[in-house]
Amino acid sequence: MIADMFQEKLDALSRMAAEHMAMPFPPGFRGLDIEDQDIVMLDADAYGYATSVLEGPLAGQRRAALTRLVAVFEKVLPVIDDEYASRYFAHVRKMAVFAAEAEDLREK
Repeated sequence: MIADMFQEKLDALSRMAAEHMAMPFPPGFRGLDIEDQDIVMLDADAYGYATSVLEGPLAGQRRAALTRLVAVFEKVLPVIDDEYASRYFAHVRKMAVFAAEAEDLREK
């Protein structure tokens, strides 16, 4: 049962990562800091963690960093007032959340 849930989460994460790569980065957001976060790095980190989770388990420090990254989105998302950028970064946050959830399932 947990193995099935884990595989379903990985499959969903894989689809989300592919969708992410097909989405253009929001215009005007390159080089922008929101809530003291470099928005390009936030995007890159989320995708990097997602692809790392798809390749295998994360080491302890990287798991903790992924958890912190998800929390950063809670500060950043409410400040974004551009409709496309808001959808884009909500997708990126969801991808990071799925990566964290897959890691939790991997350990069970």
